[in-house]
Amino acid sequence: MQVIAEKSGRADAALASQVEALSRTRIQALIRAGAVELNGAPLTDPSQKVAIGDRFDVVEPPPEPAEPTPQDIPLDILFEDDALIVLNKPAGLVVHPAAGHHDGTLVNALLFHCGDTLSGIGGVMRPGIVHRLDKDTSGVLVVAKSDAAHKGLSAQFADHGRTGPLTRRYTAVVWGAPHPLDGTVNKPLGRHPSDRQRFAVRPDGKEAITHYRTREALPEASLVECNLETGRTHQIRVHMAAIGAPLVADQLYAMGFATKANRLPEAARAAVVALARQALHASHLGFAHPVTGEVMKFDAPLPADLAALVAALRAQ
Repeated sequence: MQVIAEKSGRADAALASQVEALSRTRIQALIRAGAVELNGAPLTDPSQKVAIGDRFDVVEPPPEPAEPTPQDIPLDILFEDDALIVLNKPAGLVVHPAAGHHDGTLVNALLFHCGDTLSGIGGVMRPGIVHRLDKDTSGVLVVAKSDAAHKGLSAQFADHGRTGPLTRRYTAVVWGAPHPLDGTVNKPLGRHPSDRQRFAVRPDGKEAITHYRTREALPEASLVECNLETGRTHQIRVHMAAIGAPLVADQLYAMGFATKANRLPEAARAAVVALARQALHASHLGFAHPVTGEVMKFDAPLPADLAALVAALRAQ
């Protein structure tokens, strides 16, 4: 956006007088962020004096995200009371609005289902959310419906179950077999140095611990149970890939296994293609009710797509 100054004085005041869509405070922030040029040179001081006829070039900021709106999206509810709601999230459903997913999320569905009870709990964009599952990971997820529940559940997830009853168990289908078959992966995780969509094992990363157990050996794959001691983004996906057993159909961390999938018998290969998401399901969640203190445990069976994959791999 280009603006020609119509009056002299401070740069921020001159610009604000001509751009009604941006407040003076917002313009000051844009100047300090290097998003404004004056006569072709970077403008860094909002108080710099300008003259009539000076030219501003402004990098227009992206629109502020709108507050989530209620949407009638079906929910698979496992339990609900005045304090919380436990859901079996389907694969493909984003938990909360973010870049590229401004609606059609679990938060939109919760706002429709719960009404005003979620308003403001845990923040406008993520009301009630105390933990999350990746878009393409299915399974059990708990959401707070009150401030007290949000505080109590958040504390349990922050503690990772080390001193309390929080338990999180995932079922995964991985390529090959983990070595050893049962064990613990204790490798710190951080952002991948060259791909911001991915995470990687990094010596300067955050502590990440995954306990795993091989439940069944399948032709070319294994059915594995993972228990989280920490809850880092993509933790199971990165850790299993790090020990040579990445999740089947994981587009970020099992890219080198496409040839292996293509060599499967037709039915198994078709099941991998039909999955179209990483083979990961949050099968169990246990926690203390944040109001009553009762220890609650919830399980969700494998969804149809993962069950079909396991059946096809067994039948080879």
